[in-house]
Amino acid sequence: MTLTVPLAALLGLGTGLGLLLVVLGLIGRPDAPSDLEVESSWSSRILARGPVDRRRLLFCLGSGAFVGLVTRWPVAAALCGAGAWVLPAIIGPDRGHARRVARIEAIATWTESLRDNLTAAAGLEQSILASAIEAPEPIRDEVTGLAIRLRRGWRLSDALRHFAADLADPTADLVVAGLLLAAKGAAGQLGDTLGELAESARAKVASRQRIAASRATNRTSARVIVGATLAMAGFLVVANRGYLRPFDTPIGQLVLVAAGCCFAGAFAWLARLMRDRDSTRILQVAANPAASQTEVVGS
Repeated sequence: MTLTVPLAALLGLGTGLGLLLVVLGLIGRPDAPSDLEVESSWSSRILARGPVDRRRLLFCLGSGAFVGLVTRWPVAAALCGAGAWVLPAIIGPDRGHARRVARIEAIATWTESLRDNLTAAAGLEQSILASAIEAPEPIRDEVTGLAIRLRRGWRLSDALRHFAADLADPTADLVVAGLLLAAKGAAGQLGDTLGELAESARAKVASRQRIAASRATNRTSARVIVGATLAMAGFLVVANRGYLRPFDTPIGQLVLVAAGCCFAGAFAWLARLMRDRDSTRILQVAANPAASQTEVVGS
């Protein structure tokens, strides 16, 4: 039985909206920071990203509705809406990689600044306060928060634990672990140690850049596959609608669901291949040092 155009559009719009709401619910949002006195960079980034997400949502809904009107297939409308939401992250520019690399570079720069300040400052706390004046932009909020806590009388070890929790980065864990040892009186050659950690961070940046270059081929292949598939489907809808008439039936819609699941599985596998697998954090920091003073160091 052939679906009417209004019914197909309504079903496609409703199904696409439902799928997108499920995706948004699964993604969730990070929990609010426990320290309300210091502005969290996570919260600021989420607030800044909100309008972009709403525009994406409207674009996905509009795409699904348009495909539903053209094809009269509610399943195609739902698949189009879901694809418009997830495919840019797979075949589009890897902006997440650029942000991660920028943060690692910023950590290396801040570590070098801290090492240089140790020679002129009276101690570790004064070096941290001095380094916060011109902290690199990607970690400026976190470094500023660390400096504010120290000015308000926090113990150095507690402030460093919060700092590591804010950054949540394996490279930063190495730096914070060295600073924690120095705060407990085991400074030793802290300046040399910080210099070596900065060099290690920059080597990690170079390694990530090489990996990203090798993954560019996978993204190009994904773009070709997606483009060829969409172009062929669009050509058949416009030029040879009769060839796709079996999909107008309920059974045809079930077949389209199966085909969509196959494509979804393939793209999920491709996204997993291109996902960054960062090294495991060696320092697990308690979010609230007043509630727990425990550090867990693993391999």
